[in-house]
Amino acid sequence: MSASPIQLSVVIPVYNEQANLPLLFSRLYPVLDALGRKYEVIFTNDGSADKSADLLRSQYAARPDVTRVIDFNSNYGQHMAIMAAFERVRGQVIVTLDADLQNPPEEIPKLIQLMDEGHDYVGGYRLARQDSIFRTVASKIINGVRRQTTNIEMTDQGCMLRSYSRAIIDAIVQSGAINTFIPALAYSFSGNPAEVGVKHEERHAGVSNYTFYKLIRLNFDLITGFSLAPLQYFTMFSMVCSAGSLILVAALLVRRFVLNLDRETFGVFTLFAILFFLLSVAMVGIGIIGEYVGRTYQVVRARQRYHVKEILETKQ
Repeated sequence: MSASPIQLSVVIPVYNEQANLPLLFSRLYPVLDALGRKYEVIFTNDGSADKSADLLRSQYAARPDVTRVIDFNSNYGQHMAIMAAFERVRGQVIVTLDADLQNPPEEIPKLIQLMDEGHDYVGGYRLARQDSIFRTVASKIINGVRRQTTNIEMTDQGCMLRSYSRAIIDAIVQSGAINTFIPALAYSFSGNPAEVGVKHEERHAGVSNYTFYKLIRLNFDLITGFSLAPLQYFTMFSMVCSAGSLILVAALLVRRFVLNLDRETFGVFTLFAILFFLLSVAMVGIGIIGEYVGRTYQVVRARQRYHVKEILETKQ
């Protein structure tokens, strides 16, 4: 007689979280045990430099029936850590969760309830955020840019607590996406998405692994992966600049040859100003185009996205 299928998979990327993992273990497993469903927890150690790998190994030894650990040889980023787990999940419903406990594990049942009601993708949005003013403002700006440039509808794209149906996860894996923002990709595949407010706590220990640069990169991945708006906006902006430059040149010619003004200084500084402005416009355009070309390059080179050093799991 075959074993009953796993109903729930919880995916948790881990990077230098040794101070948070013991408390995470003590809170997560009781919540999942109380659900009364067959489940698994997949931790991906993303090349942590602290003792996170040892703690994960100990947790696997303590609960080998429901714990799996993917150990990367180096740091490949949160996206790859999640994708490695997605490629190996066994559950019919998959929940993603950060290891820093800012999204409490106790909120997982909220997402499961909506999945039971027939939704294939449930995104969490943070209630009463406990982040710094900088991170809160930056998140609002990023969400605003996304709303203006894509058709992805998410209240809070920075919230990691989300649930997906197995069909959505299979579609994400089969897409072969390299640097695509996973929640947005899932939304594009979803037929019946939903959102739910979840509690947000202060980080228990350590500091966030998301720097300002990583937040900017995340938004570039989101926009260039799901919209041509930057190219279209730049084209329109370039047309306006070209028209404005033409009008300016015409005005300079009229002032010089019709009104007989600016005889001594005609052309010198004005033309330099026009030249510098147009060069700056061209540089912005080259940067935008480069983002798209870079994404294409990453896809066509087909390089191995990550290397797994070891997998701890009990064979089914």
